Amino acid sequence: MSARLDSSACPAPAWLPGGHLQTIHSAFFARHHHIAFVRQRLDTPDGDFLDLDWTGPGLFADKLASGATAHPDAHLSRTAARRWLQADDWASLPSSPDTHALVLFHGLEGSSRSHYIQAIAQYFRARGWVVVVAHFRGCSGFPNRMARAYYSGDSDEVSFILEAVRRHLPNARWHAAGTSLGGNAMLKFLGEAGDNAAWLQACASISVPLDLVACGRYLSESRMGRWFYSPYFLKTMRAKLHDKARRFPGLIDVVRLNQARTLREFDDIYTAPMHGFRNALDYWTRASSKPLLPNIAVPTLVLNARNDPFVPQSCLPGPQDCSNTILLHQPAQGGHVGFTTGRFPGNMGWLPARLARFFETRS
Repeated sequence: MSARLDSSACPAPAWLPGGHLQTIHSAFFARHHHIAFVRQRLDTPDGDFLDLDWTGPGLFADKLASGATAHPDAHLSRTAARRWLQADDWASLPSSPDTHALVLFHGLEGSSRSHYIQAIAQYFRARGWVVVVAHFRGCSGFPNRMARAYYSGDSDEVSFILEAVRRHLPNARWHAAGTSLGGNAMLKFLGEAGDNAAWLQACASISVPLDLVACGRYLSESRMGRWFYSPYFLKTMRAKLHDKARRFPGLIDVVRLNQARTLREFDDIYTAPMHGFRNALDYWTRASSKPLLPNIAVPTLVLNARNDPFVPQSCLPGPQDCSNTILLHQPAQGGHVGFTTGRFPGNMGWLPARLARFFETRS
């Protein structure tokens, strides 16, 4: 039995036509609520760290568990977190079988400050859910300790994060949602884990480049990909690597790095060799989640707009490519995480509501 396909519309407004405008406007101008978090730092088995940003009933960014006022930590001023999590904060969070919890995985160069993370986190927190935003290495506002960073197929990192949050709230009904790069890593984990991930109630992926070869080529060769999207991402990615080059002399070819103009060139220079791949094509091929969709056992929403400028419509999966636990939702409009609706300047309310409808029917 194959997956189900939903082609119902995301009601994109007439004043925001086309995938490019929907993508760019949503990232910079669409309205969404803002939420502040409490930050936890996890040490990884290989000596690095990951930062998780938590929010939920009973946990407050501006108040300690004792009730005392929590003054903002100056070291967190450039993040969406206000303070560091303390041991007695755990008792403030609900952890009963009736507790609903959601872990969010961000996209390329994203964080808990990203518009889509903020919109989703605030929506579910307002409805009594515990929400935790998992930052990939180097994306939390602090450089990670190692020469390696993060990549689109790092399912081991996703597994580590999921087990960590589960240990903290073992009785909660856990859900997961991943956007773009983070969604690909999450889907790859689900496909590899099979029934071992059945403790998750339901998952959702948003604007995921499931076929990294097709999407990587498209972003590296299309006009907008080469002249707008790639430079936008490469600006922060290149800055992070210059910092790593200073801390790890001789490990990164800075001359080639400065000449990189596309994501493929960046992945050839750094991402692929640093994480055990021969080159960008080998990385994209082995890290893609699309071949693993038939193995996913957890109820999963796979949401991709058909006009996504990062994901060619021709590479989107069909029902025959997936297990019967998957619901493919492929609206005509929405861009790349650009599901803005409503009057100008629009809002991000449709996306979290879509996730909630799926989760509520599977919880």
